[in-house]
Amino acid sequence: MSAATLTPAPATAPADRDDPRLGLRANLRHLGALTRRNLMRIKADPESMLDALLVPVIMIVLFVYVFGGAMASDQHTYMQYMVPGLLGTTGLNLAMALGTGLNTDFQTGVMDRFRTLPIGRAAVLLSKMIAETLRAVVAFAVLIGFSMVLGLDVAGGPLKLLAAVGLSLVFGSSLMWVSMLLGMSLRSAQAVQGMSMLVMMPLQFGSSIFADPTTMPGWLRAFTEHNPLSALADACRALINDQPVGGSVVTVLLWSAAITAVTAPLAVARFRKRT
Repeated sequence: MSAATLTPAPATAPADRDDPRLGLRANLRHLGALTRRNLMRIKADPESMLDALLVPVIMIVLFVYVFGGAMASDQHTYMQYMVPGLLGTTGLNLAMALGTGLNTDFQTGVMDRFRTLPIGRAAVLLSKMIAETLRAVVAFAVLIGFSMVLGLDVAGGPLKLLAAVGLSLVFGSSLMWVSMLLGMSLRSAQAVQGMSMLVMMPLQFGSSIFADPTTMPGWLRAFTEHNPLSALADACRALINDQPVGGSVVTVLLWSAAITAVTAPLAVARFRKRT
């Protein structure tokens, strides 16, 4: 009677994070879990919401009551001009903060933990975008609510106001890809913050958000007229003040699509390389 030879069964390989067998339901479940994680981090550290809550208030008070009298015939006129543009710059500031948080996750080993789990790579990045979008919604609510208390007139009505907010979120989402790419490409959170400032400052102040481009010198006016934030500010201003929109909405959507098409694949490729 021959003895049976027992051979150990091959170990089952862990599911690959990009395995299509995960399926849509599994990927959505991972996305929901990671989004909850990001929101719970905000709940555990409420100070991280201070920029979303206080920066819009500070910007309105600073520009309307310090510079408003010099920039327009009266402060109310300047508020009607400047506040719609702040939707764009608020979204820009919050989007650029995303890269710093992502860089910190790599530095603290959070991404090393994710590397060992059978989750889709896209869920990690998309969950951060969703959490940041929710922060942006809170910031926009504070900005608009505080402005209306101070006398902002939303002549376009609630639907056009929501359209302005939605347009700002679309453009801000495209900039989140830029921010995440910076966060994964630079070595430290301080470097990400410094590079983000170099991106934000020219876009913010070289635009039609705070001043009419016709008052600027020719070389700066040329930059301002091609600045996507100028198109966003003009679109939001027209929607809120119930004025003709023209082609500014289409321009913002084209810029958003172009920025996403270029930077999203680069950000995903960089994430794959680092994880």
